[in-house]
Amino acid sequence: MTEESKAYKEVSPNEINAWIADYQENNNNDAQEKLVLHYQKLIESLAYKYSKGQAHHEDLVQVGMVGLLGAIKRFDTSFERKFEAFLVPTVIGEIKRYLRDKTWSVHVPRRIKEIGPKIKRANEELTNELGRSPKIIEIANRLEVTEEDVLEAMEMGQSYNALSVDHTIEADKDGSTVTLLDIMGDSEEGYDLTEKRMILEKILPILTEREREIIQYTFITGLSQKETGEKIGLSQMHVSRLQRTAIKKLQEAAMK
Repeated sequence: MTEESKAYKEVSPNEINAWIADYQENNNNDAQEKLVLHYQKLIESLAYKYSKGQAHHEDLVQVGMVGLLGAIKRFDTSFERKFEAFLVPTVIGEIKRYLRDKTWSVHVPRRIKEIGPKIKRANEELTNELGRSPKIIEIANRLEVTEEDVLEAMEMGQSYNALSVDHTIEADKDGSTVTLLDIMGDSEEGYDLTEKRMILEKILPILTEREREIIQYTFITGLSQKETGEKIGLSQMHVSRLQRTAIKKLQEAAMK
């Protein structure tokens, strides 16, 4: 084991947060450099999953590094969560945007494809057992995979293949709730459950990437608006606003 890889494993979450706080508060470039070195292997690993060693691999590494630097700037160390839970979706999002802009196809590893549908089942089982929405680590433990794998599967949107249209979320500040099926209207409008699911799958792509992300976390994973905001680096108010916009778009599209 090299000193660099040894250091990677020995750094505690508290030390990571201390480096981040030092950079954010004091603009300490040494702290930033430590973070870059610490996460370099992770960034390279994420990049390789989508390049498979092709010519654009180094480009994806650089894009991933941009995501890392952005995550370091935006991460709120006051939240009780690991930096990696914020970093991985951020980096994958940057890579996806880059590939989309370059019109390259995104390779989704088979392992990640297989995890996607299992996340919904694990979420439902754990919610029933715990009486609350499970944490990422709890879903990972149930599926016997890493937190990274769960986050990656969620970020790649594979959970949409097992869309939880019946899952209830808090849609308004007054506590009223809504499901994706509510967006489609009542059954007497002529749609059965299967048809509604098919229509939803067709209209979800009209949402922006951020809107889909919020719908995924709140409807599918079962996170609250606050938890979703913590995960993607937005305030609860901003998440609520984007969620309402997304729901309105889906309602309008469903009526066409």
